[in-house]
Amino acid sequence: MDNMLLALEKILEERKSSSEDESYVSSLYHQGTNKILEKISEESDEVIKAAKEEGREEVIHEVADLWFHLLVLLRHENISLKEVELELATRFGISGHQEKASRNK
Repeated sequence: MDNMLLALEKILEERKSSSEDESYVSSLYHQGTNKILEKISEESDEVIKAAKEEGREEVIHEVADLWFHLLVLLRHENISLKEVELELATRFGISGHQEKASRNK
């Protein structure tokens, strides 16, 4: 899976130089952060609906859409998957309660 996400990250970076007419991703980049966030919100809602009402296959489909749009946001903000991975590594072995409490300080 790492290879798939890294390959997608590379393609999303390349789309920054495409025209809006050539690429859906490029059109999102050109419309800006608010449009990307709108898509993430829409996809999040679809994941919730799928989990409540539609079953396993639809959940997989909608989560893939959500992850895709999250990756678009990361590339738009010039944040790499490696940076997110490093953040997750700092939390490894720490309970969720402890990690959350540490952010409130």
